[in-house]
Amino acid sequence: MARQLPRCYLAVTGMDAPPQDAVSHPTPDRVLVVDDERNIRSMIRVCLEQAGCEVREASSAEAGLAALASGPVDVAFVDLRLGTGSGLDLVPALLAEDPDLDVVVITAYASIDTAMEAVRRGARDYLPKPFTPAQIRALVERLRERRRLRARVETLEDRLAGVDPDALLETRSAAMQAALSLLRRAAASDAAVLLRGENGTGKSVLARALHRLSPRSEKPLVTVSAPTLSDQLLVSELFGHARGSFTGAVRDASGKVEAAEGGTLFLDEIGELGPTTQAQLLRFLQEKAYDRVGETRTRHADVRIVSATNRELEADVRSGRFREDLLYRLNVVEIPVPPLRERREDILPLARGMLRQFAASLHRPGLDFAPETIPVLESYPWPGNVRELRNAVERAAIVWPADTLPPAAFPERIAATEGAAPVLGGPFTLDQIEREHILRLMATAPTLDEAARLLGIDASTLWRKRKKFEGG
Repeated sequence: MARQLPRCYLAVTGMDAPPQDAVSHPTPDRVLVVDDERNIRSMIRVCLEQAGCEVREASSAEAGLAALASGPVDVAFVDLRLGTGSGLDLVPALLAEDPDLDVVVITAYASIDTAMEAVRRGARDYLPKPFTPAQIRALVERLRERRRLRARVETLEDRLAGVDPDALLETRSAAMQAALSLLRRAAASDAAVLLRGENGTGKSVLARALHRLSPRSEKPLVTVSAPTLSDQLLVSELFGHARGSFTGAVRDASGKVEAAEGGTLFLDEIGELGPTTQAQLLRFLQEKAYDRVGETRTRHADVRIVSATNRELEADVRSGRFREDLLYRLNVVEIPVPPLRERREDILPLARGMLRQFAASLHRPGLDFAPETIPVLESYPWPGNVRELRNAVERAAIVWPADTLPPAAFPERIAATEGAAPVLGGPFTLDQIEREHILRLMATAPTLDEAARLLGIDASTLWRKRKKFEGG
């Protein structure tokens, strides 16, 4: 006896058609349908495509796994009866390939208990037969909203950390306005973007703003910090690994590239990548293809790459430390992020915005800067940039007992600042010029030894000068 067709045939005839906004979703979900009957797969495809999805079909468990290997998907619809096989066995196999996959079990009314067993094995939901296009749309939208919320967690955590991404997008600085204008134009494309700037200038915040302004905004933004892992472990972190591929690899694991499918992968401190990671990343940028560590099967992913560095990568290319071809691929659009000392008109608005946040979290609504504090904040060179400003404001809000924050509420290196930052030819002492030059150079040099080499002094002398300048 033929199996009952779902009511998706109504969509074929134009009845019960989806609303117009369902077909115009800017970043369509990728859905895999695994069913051994072609007519049912076709009906479900119509429902899903009219719900704004891109659909792949598979007629067996083996074909379903092969389809998933050809590129990550967001949702998999799996029928419990796959010929002589069972969809129950396919559920954990799919999740082993992609732990973040939303699996939906298709079942007849008589198989609800079996569907619940599939849910216990890791399926996200189940869809009983007969079903309507409206039920499919509602289910797809519910899963889509879940992924949206998951993608927003990182942004919410950053806001709780005290750095409001919108604050950097409101600027009076011509240099910062130029950077933001370029960022907005780049956001509309899929071109690789390289953010260049000193530590603490807000490159990661701008990367999140770029993602938020892009057509990929409803897909994940995944961040990888290059300096935190060794070369080999970073390859595994990015592209995943197979069980047993190295000591400690007790199970298959997907990587950050798969987690960022359809969205943006932000590579922080790209200049710290080792040679193996550079080679693997270059291949991915060229072909959108990669292999998990310990596997020979090629996988594909649709991911936009945004990277950041505080290094002079061209010098690293000349020294052989960084691949020139990789730099070209990463640097399609370069956005220079100016240091805070070059956008002094933004210091006070940023500081006041941070103080409002800390005042709210500390339940001290009356917190404000004393009038004499304002020129001190605006004149200090801020070698640690926005990050240092945030830390200084947070410290003052916590430790100062009164609601008005005088210069003394800040560390001595800041409180002792007098007048504008010294410039060559201005009415400043040699000590002031030396202090400004050393702090600026140390903010850009990768190490203390390198800064000492550029200054022509030994590292111990530089260390003593830094302690003196920073009030330590």
